[in-house]
Amino acid sequence: MAVFKVSFLGLVVVMALFSASTLSLAHPAGFNFGWGSGWGSEPSRGHGAPAGGSFGLFPQFYQFSCPQANDIVISVLQQAIAREPRVAASLLRLHFHDCFVQGCDASVLLDDSTTIASEKRSGPNRNSLRGFEVIDEIKAKLEEACPQTVSCADILALAARGSIVLSGGPNWDLPLGRRDSRTASLSGSNSNIPAPNSTLSTLLTFFKRQGLDEVDLVALSGGHTIGVARCVTFKQRLYNQKGNNQPDETLERSYYFGLKSVCPRSGGDNNISPMDFASPAKFDNAYFKLILFGKGLLTSDQVLLTGNGNGIGNAGKTMELVKTYADDESLFFQQFAKSMVNMGNIRPLTGSKGEVRNNCRRLN
Repeated sequence: MAVFKVSFLGLVVVMALFSASTLSLAHPAGFNFGWGSGWGSEPSRGHGAPAGGSFGLFPQFYQFSCPQANDIVISVLQQAIAREPRVAASLLRLHFHDCFVQGCDASVLLDDSTTIASEKRSGPNRNSLRGFEVIDEIKAKLEEACPQTVSCADILALAARGSIVLSGGPNWDLPLGRRDSRTASLSGSNSNIPAPNSTLSTLLTFFKRQGLDEVDLVALSGGHTIGVARCVTFKQRLYNQKGNNQPDETLERSYYFGLKSVCPRSGGDNNISPMDFASPAKFDNAYFKLILFGKGLLTSDQVLLTGNGNGIGNAGKTMELVKTYADDESLFFQQFAKSMVNMGNIRPLTGSKGEVRNNCRRLN
């Protein structure tokens, strides 16, 4: 509880520091973001502080076997998000972390057992992934209504879409019919999920492995318009970005000083900051507008604009996409929906492959 109080107070401080910032689509010259020649002093007062199916998946998969499936998912999500708005982003992330490891097969939900080394113990997931209890609740209600019918893999996809819709984002036809794996891959989870300090080239490589391109990368990164990140995921940017005990020069100055109040050099690793401080619980395009002003929280956010992350690189297509989505929210929504379908189509199990688990945490 003490950690939460500190985290929440830090969050309030950051929001207060940033609330007066004005977002516009004009981009400052270069990527210096107001730092000038030195890092040592505080900023002066007033300083700018579509979807068809594939692989045997199709939206009407449960039309006759469980027509109320999506209504049940939405009902549980409404209550869960009302209790804790942050869970919407958690469920979106859960789907992403599932699909990037041996496909969208609900392997991420499996607990340790005599035959399973759980992906929950991997570096990217340990003490980080959340929302498992919401998935459990959805599964229990679906089992009551339609026993042994709706897979956990499809529940993850439905919960991700529902979370976006309930946060104000787009809706889309969601191909369904995935089945659940009988295996998990702890090693795959450690090696296939990009880190928050990834370079642009690393991000593109990780997405290419999954059959996704730079358009998918930028659009799906826009999911960071909701949710929060722990201090440990961006501390390096504040204090030692290049191994020289200096901050990341692509951070806008006022944003940098605000983040320092949340994330001290020592301790505070579990303190949180919103990924999009302008509208942290609303799915919109503010994330891209913030990036244009050096206010992307993670390295992996800001490099979509700056390229190599040192302020002098050219990100090419990803840069143009950031600017486009900052200028046109409807276009972002449209592409986000398409990219979510693309991600959801990563190596699903269909037909007689895998199983439909009775309990998402263990094999039948």
